[in-house]
Amino acid sequence: MKRITAATGALALLASIAGCAAPATRISTGLQRYGLDPSRSDCVGERLQANLSLGQLQRLGKAAAAYRQGDTTPGVLTPSDLIRVASELRDPKIALEVGKAAAGCGVLP
Repeated sequence: MKRITAATGALALLASIAGCAAPATRISTGLQRYGLDPSRSDCVGERLQANLSLGQLQRLGKAAAAYRQGDTTPGVLTPSDLIRVASELRDPKIALEVGKAAAGCGVLP
């Protein structure tokens, strides 16, 4: 399975969404730092911002940060890791929207 480094950046960035910039902008910027092109980064950020509440985005970010603790490859997150983190929150909307954004924006192979 192809590893996706950009997904890690987006999820880690979600933990700090309380700042001044819109969540979509912060997510997009984080994805671009991890090598995802601007158009796909913007796509994921816009979809997650449009379909998840700020509280849901913050919960997702915290879960992603916790998931990465002790990780031997902290800059890499596989598509299954991405979905697993979202599904562990027991909020089906988070898992659904993360999967839809990743697939719809071409982040998943």
